[in-house]
Order: sequence, then structure tokens, then C-alpha cells
Amino acid sequence: MKKNAPHLPPPLVLVLVYAALILSGTVALKLPWATVGPITWSDAAFSATSAVTVTGLVVLDTGSDFTLFGQIVLTVLIQLGGLGLMAFAVLILTMLGLPVGFTHRLYLREDLNQTSAADLMKLTKVIFRVVLLCELAGAALLALVFVPEFGWGKGLWSAAFHSVSAFNNAGFSLFPDSLSHWVGNPLINIVVPLLFIFGGLGFTVVSDVWSKRQWHRFSLHTKLMLIGTAVLLFWSTVSFAAMEWNNPATLGPLAWPARLWASWFQAASARTAGFNTVDLAGVNDSTTLMLMMLMVIGAGSTSTGGGIKVTTFIVLLLATVAFFRRKQDIDVFGRRLGAEQIMKVLALAMMSLLLILTSLFFMLLFHEGEFLDLAFETISAFATVGTSRGVTGDFDTAGRIIVMFIMFVGRVGPLTLGFLLATRQPKRISYPAGTVYLG
Repeated sequence: MKKNAPHLPPPLVLVLVYAALILSGTVALKLPWATVGPITWSDAAFSATSAVTVTGLVVLDTGSDFTLFGQIVLTVLIQLGGLGLMAFAVLILTMLGLPVGFTHRLYLREDLNQTSAADLMKLTKVIFRVVLLCELAGAALLALVFVPEFGWGKGLWSAAFHSVSAFNNAGFSLFPDSLSHWVGNPLINIVVPLLFIFGGLGFTVVSDVWSKRQWHRFSLHTKLMLIGTAVLLFWSTVSFAAMEWNNPATLGPLAWPARLWASWFQAASARTAGFNTVDLAGVNDSTTLMLMMLMVIGAGSTSTGGGIKVTTFIVLLLATVAFFRRKQDIDVFGRRLGAEQIMKVLALAMMSLLLILTSLFFMLLFHEGEFLDLAFETISAFATVGTSRGVTGDFDTAGRIIVMFIMFVGRVGPLTLGFLLATRQPKRISYPAGTVYLG
């Protein structure tokens, strides 16, 4: 009798696939024609990991240390890592006319963080239409700024690179000061944030809005994401402007229109994009803490962004309110959130908290530096944001390994590793209820 082939769980396949992509990217970036001068394996591995996890933390200057070939490699890694390898695999199979089997759908469901395998093909097609439209439109608009300044060749490539990087919430830039040169440019401050906001909403939200186009027909997830994103953008923009308005290291030297643009850009970028138009090393400690909070919250589910996700944060708030109001259920927009969803949110929040604190502990153990700077870099790596206070290049080998691990887990998801490590066992004994005094 023929034995069945061993079946790997989808979370493990997801981890192995992303690890294989990072390894391939490391080898490609180590090629002599990928960089201007020789680089170490550590530099190549860190750069590849940051690109695949769409983080944006760098130890090399993307524009000057990498050749055009190396920059193209980074672009491919960003695109594959941001949108999901399984989605690309399904698209290729579809283009070749090959059937997409149930196993592939399971892997795709895991990669897109869906609870059901239904309508995955429809969602995948929507994803690529949205990606193609947004990135082409973004590149065309950014070319209006870059081409007059750098010429056709460098200008078009800069526009394409930054469009892909922005939509995938990667934060990689060809300029050493990110986009600070255009801190007051309206086109840059509109196009780039819109790209990473659309990429960070999540493809299920975009698909829902595109197909239904009426508020009352939107799903509960879409409504929570749209409201949560709008509130966070407004609150963070106003807060950043209020705390940094007269700071001579950030907004102080700018004219008031540029101060408003900079506040909007930093507030929108902080949750997951990684770009900046002011020096984040100069922001006040209060502003730094706010940016760290925004990074932890992150973007939307099934998006190119990281963090615990906006909907997770909202459900945590709703569960807290329900507890203090002595309610057993969470009702929102005419829908009830089940206990399983709430337990998943609590597990995700706890896993994320433990990961951040443990990683920060080891960073402090192996690397000397300011606590706030190390905490900022650690959270930025976990949330795959990529914003930095300028200390990433100072990390030694141990520090780089820790950061790469955080970026990897932040991309594949804490719950993915949790499900991978968990074992489902049938419950044979039911114990009597007990009481634990809390608070």
C-alpha cells in the first residue's frame, strides 16, 4: 500500500517559504555585481531579511552601496515579501492554466490570514489588480517630482522604486535621509502616504469597498478598519504637530505649511511605512513614545503592514469597555464578536508583548546604547515599520541576529508561530470551576 506523503502544517510551510526567500535574497545581494564594494554576509542577510519582511531597517545605504542590480533584487524581495509568496504562486499557476489544489488554497489562506478557504481566488485577483493600479499610478505621479530633478533614467527608477516600497509599507529609500529633502512638497506628502495607507488597509477591505461601495453593505472588519484608520491618522497628526511644533530639531525651522505636511507624513508613516521627512532622532521623548504606540498598533490584516493590527487594538478596547460595563458580549455595528475571536486577540496581544519585551531584554544585554533608542528599534523591527533613530548601523552581530529574528516573526505573525508550536489534544477530563482573584 502506498504511504501518504507527510503533510506539513500551513504555518510551517509559510515559515519555511519566507526563510527560503530570505536565503535566496542573501545570496543574490552577496554577488559582486549587486553592490558597489564588497559587503559581509551579515550585511547581505540583514538587508534581505529587512526587504522580505518589508521592514526597512538598513545597515547599508540603499542608494549608494547597492548597484542597480542590487536595488532591483531588493525591489523584488519587497514585492514578494509584501504581497505574499503564496499569492504569487497561485497567480502563476492561474496564468499557466494549471489547477490550484486544496493544499495550495490552505497555504494561501494562511499567507493571507483568512479564516476560510472560500473566495481566495477572487481575493487574489483583486490583490493583483489593486497592486498594479496603485504602484503604476504612484510611480507616474512620483515621476513628476523625480524626473525633473534627476533626469529620465534615475528619475523614473526612483519613482518606481519608491512606489513599490511605499505601497508595500517597506520604507526603503534610495536617499540617505529618506524623503526629508521633500518635507514641504505637496505631491510627495500626498502620493507616498496614500500608497502606504492603501497598502496598509488590507486587501479584504479594498476588495469589500470596491465590490460593495455602500457603507451599510460593508463587512464588520471593513467598518472597523476604516474608522480605526481615520481616527488614528487624525489623532496622531494633531498630536505630532502639537508636541513638535517648536522643536528646533524637527518642525521648528520649517515654515508652517511644511510643519503641517511633516506632521501628517510622520503620523501616517509611523504605524508601518518607515519613511520619514524629519529626523526622528531629534523628536521629543513624548513623541517617541507616541510613535512606538502607533508602531505596535500597526496596519490592517491581510495588508502589507505589520503590528498587532488595527482591528486587534479595537477589539481589545471593546472588550475592556464591555468588561467595565458588565456585559458578557461585544456588540458592534449590529454584529456580535464571538469568544473565539476575543481569545485570539488576547493571545496575539500577549504573544506580541512577550516577544517585544524578551527581544528588548536581549538587545540591552548584548548591545550598549540608550534604552529609548533600543526600545524604538526593537518595536520598529517587530512591527516591520523600519523607522529608526539612527542606531541600526551600530548593532554588532548579536544585535543584528536579534533584530532579524524580530523582523521575521513580525512578518510571519506571532500567531503563526504560536499555532505551529501548539498541539491540539482531545480533552478527556473536565475539572470543576475555580476562582482566581484578579486585579
